[in-house]
Amino acid sequence: MRRINVDTVVPPVQISNCMIMTQVETGDKIQKSSTGQDVVRFLKRHSTDLLRRSDTSVDKAREASKGPSKDNEKGEESYPFNRLSFDVGVTENKNGHYRQSMEDVHTYVANFAERLDWGYFAIFDGHAGKQTARWCGSNLHNILYDNIVSKESLDLRENLNEAFQEADSKIGQLNVAGSSGCTAAVAVLRWEEEIEEGENGDVEAEAEVEQKAEQDVEAEAEVEQKTEQDVEAAAEVEDEAEGEDEAEGEDEAEDETETGETQKDYNTLTPFDFVPTKRHKRMLYTANVGDSRVVLCRNGTAKRLSYDHKSTDIWEQQRIVNSGGIMLKNRVNGVLAVTRSLGDCYMKNLVIGSPYTTATELNSEDEFLILACDGLWDVCTDQEAVDMIKGVEDPKKASSILCKYALNKITTDNITVMVVKLDTRVFQCKDNE
Repeated sequence: MRRINVDTVVPPVQISNCMIMTQVETGDKIQKSSTGQDVVRFLKRHSTDLLRRSDTSVDKAREASKGPSKDNEKGEESYPFNRLSFDVGVTENKNGHYRQSMEDVHTYVANFAERLDWGYFAIFDGHAGKQTARWCGSNLHNILYDNIVSKESLDLRENLNEAFQEADSKIGQLNVAGSSGCTAAVAVLRWEEEIEEGENGDVEAEAEVEQKAEQDVEAEAEVEQKTEQDVEAAAEVEDEAEGEDEAEGEDEAEDETETGETQKDYNTLTPFDFVPTKRHKRMLYTANVGDSRVVLCRNGTAKRLSYDHKSTDIWEQQRIVNSGGIMLKNRVNGVLAVTRSLGDCYMKNLVIGSPYTTATELNSEDEFLILACDGLWDVCTDQEAVDMIKGVEDPKKASSILCKYALNKITTDNITVMVVKLDTRVFQCKDNE
């Protein structure tokens, strides 16, 4: 019989869940006195069936939480991406054949920074322990949120840079990471409204206000002279107004009814809670340290939005040497294969946390975004990843395809893949506005 190593396909937690479901559905029994070896033999005999059942149960759970479709409002109240212009799917695997533990962490936030239809997506690939990756997964988005709120007019690339630097500093101060560190790939999706020149009150507008104020003073003098005439005219107007009030009230009621019906019809037609105007543009901001990547699919072509900070990069090598470090066997001081990271406090003067940042305006040609650790990119090019999941509507299924591909290509690292599906219909709503 061909032996299957279950750990290379299913994380330990999923193995436990599969075993319980198999006992209930198939009637197979494991005696209370069974030893650990008996359980292992049972898993190996039924591994194929367990994997099939795991995939089925996960799909059913996702469908139950997601609801029938994004256009259907029923049953979707608990789904975080209901009526948003993006959807997220994540697949991760410890890759137990080569790795003793899972050191990757991922985070995503819908309606990030309390703004409708904003999104935050992040992957953290830990090394020498999971402490730094876990801390970043729990705290980096909060640091960025505080930075955005306090410096709202700042370019978001600067917000990201400051958030990375602050997180790196806090990791050292709090001493929560030990000797661990992590690479990071972060993307923020948001809407920005273009303000026309002069709308915020420029010099010409102030001059107009002053001129109008002078005219108002002159008008007040004229009003004083005509006060008596105005009083008589007002009395006549009041008599006429009483007869018109009832007719106007009926007209207003009809207008309110028509407005309510129009708004109801509009909400039914659009699948999104946030409908952009022609003055809105959809922006994607990214930041990364290390070799975790962000790749955008634009019209079927892969567009990398990150930079690999590896010890093989000539510019990073020069920076390390200029900072007093040495490169041994393509590693910083003979230890680290990445030249930028969060954590790694024992060589912070060399391995810095300053990220590479980008800003990209999205359009209807942008289909999806891939964030993944080097467990995928070590065995897969950007374009290969895009080609494999092009046309796959479900982001969870898409991320699973890429994860399984990396396993089949014998990657030796933990694998985490996040796919952000962009709903291009939102641009049609924008054009029709």
